[in-house]
Amino acid sequence: MAFMNRTVLAPLAFVLLSFALAGCQALLPRASSELRDTWGSFDVAQEAVNRIVPYDTRRAQLAAEGLEPGTNPAITLLSFADVSQRFSLGATMTADELDQGLRECFAAGKRCTAYAIAIRDVKRRRVGNFWLDTFNFVRITDSTGWNFNALIVFVDDLVVYTLTGGQPRISERDRVRNPLGPLQAWGDILAKHALE
Repeated sequence: MAFMNRTVLAPLAFVLLSFALAGCQALLPRASSELRDTWGSFDVAQEAVNRIVPYDTRRAQLAAEGLEPGTNPAITLLSFADVSQRFSLGATMTADELDQGLRECFAAGKRCTAYAIAIRDVKRRRVGNFWLDTFNFVRITDSTGWNFNALIVFVDDLVVYTLTGGQPRISERDRVRNPLGPLQAWGDILAKHALE
């Protein structure tokens, strides 16, 4: 009878332990970083900005579509000083080399303002071995998502220039290996106290 219990219990214990360890990955931390309000993807954001026509679109039209700093947290209002810092004129570039809208912006001075749009949707998920991660031997983090940025330049209330950029697809893996595991940070702590 004892022999039969061992032959049944050993495989059963192995199966239960396998399920328990496989399920441990679900206990690893996950995080996300989002700053989006209107658009759910890179392509949708790109299309929205591409619909803006310089020398035709007005600030009130953008406000009607929800594109204004007061209602959309992804939009920052830039002053003339902020805009001029983004396009540093100097030894490498002259005002004549800029697009017409930017030339008019610099000529307008304080009447030139801009909207800077920054949207991101990045999710971070720790993957790998639960025990190695928990005891800080190896931490693997996968990051996926997208980010989008745009600049809409105005002279008074008329759009004179637009520019878009960003990453349509983010797929990164960060791997941190600490051979001493939880003791790895002790060196930093001891060094900090030695300097005090």
